[in-house]
Amino acid sequence: MSLKIRLARGGAKKRPYYRIVIADARAPRDGRFIEKVGTFNPLLARDSAERVTLVTERIQYWLEKGAQPTDRVLRFLDAAGLAKRPARNNPTKGEPGEKAKERAAARAEAAAATAE
Repeated sequence: MSLKIRLARGGAKKRPYYRIVIADARAPRDGRFIEKVGTFNPLLARDSAERVTLVTERIQYWLEKGAQPTDRVLRFLDAAGLAKRPARNNPTKGEPGEKAKERAAARAEAAAATAE
């Protein structure tokens, strides 16, 4: 059984509130879970202590059992010092796509032709 530490959404429309849960990877996002290990309230200020609450002992237990945190939860665990989140690097993210490169080359050719 593949376990995930992930967010389960609650709250009203336009008023999100998330539970940090241990769940089977095949279970629905807001459905069946094994254990609730924290909460996340994105409506609170970033420096608020109640924005993210974690039950550290249980999270450490589940990490030892092989539970994999999602990227967002891994950010919370990294901030709490429970897990290390590796730095990401995507140098090609800002590059234009193939079609945009073709259009730029065509514009450059047209500009060179009008300059002659």
